Amino acid sequence: QDFDHLRALCLRQGLLYEDGTFPADISSIGLDLLPGDQLQQIKWKRPIELQINPHLIVDGVSRFDIMQGEIGDCWMLAALGSLTMQKQFLQNVLPKDQGFQDNYAGIFHFRFWQYGDWVDVVIDDRLPFLNGRYLSVHPRTSNEFWPSLLEKAYAKLLGSYQNLHGGYLSDALVDFTGGVQMQFSLKRPPPDLEEILKAADKSRCLMGCSTSGQMRRNMELRNGIVQGHAYTVTGAVKLRYKNGWKHIIRIWNPWGHGEWKGPWSDDSPQWDHVEPKYREELLRNKDDGEFWMSYENFQEQFSWLCICNITP
Repeated sequence: QDFDHLRALCLRQGLLYEDGTFPADISSIGLDLLPGDQLQQIKWKRPIELQINPHLIVDGVSRFDIMQGEIGDCWMLAALGSLTMQKQFLQNVLPKDQGFQDNYAGIFHFRFWQYGDWVDVVIDDRLPFLNGRYLSVHPRTSNEFWPSLLEKAYAKLLGSYQNLHGGYLSDALVDFTGGVQMQFSLKRPPPDLEEILKAADKSRCLMGCSTSGQMRRNMELRNGIVQGHAYTVTGAVKLRYKNGWKHIIRIWNPWGHGEWKGPWSDDSPQWDHVEPKYREELLRNKDDGEFWMSYENFQEQFSWLCICNITP
């Protein structure tokens, strides 16, 4: 499908695009994602029906724009959260030649890496709702729609929204970059894991991690960590702490809320022993899904670390 040709055709005819290859019906959702009675209740709505002044992007692209919906695609959203931090990769996936202001025709496109090539995926902007709530990822800012539309394009690439429900973080990282990925078991970590993480952060790699728990997927533990869930690794630093040095790691939950409650969490007393200027620089005390933790706790709580970059 040629995005420019299809958009020009719609603008000439004064029509909003409707994608016959990924229609606004049950086939695009998938038959097994929801019980039959709920599938029948799905309504499809365009952003212009939801907001007076919709935008594709508001104040730049950030991981904090994303809040996971009903679909279990944390693996894809954790990769997307990492992608937002590396603008050089983001422009491949999210073309700038589109929006709701100029030449709007209800059509958008996104690019993903598949089998050695960038594939352009064209969609219309009708989004699925169940009982008035987003079935898919929803934006933290109500009139910003890039997360929902990008997720729809990825669902189309994989065949349905149902095919987003469970997957591998490593696959999504490669699909968003065309890069090389490597996974590390945190139950049998390499001896120089701290150095690997610091080097990966310095090299602007995309990073994610996941917890185990196939039988208890999406169960939140008392300490705030979710079982069977994927997260984004958003930073790794070494800082002065009391009379020595401490390695800590920053992690973001694609739910957009729900954080670690142990040492180095937002309200923990450890921050009282960090120089004020570093505390101010590093600590963002909000319920936004992002938190710091020690390397020891990171290895205890998570099972896998995934690192991806353009080159080995």
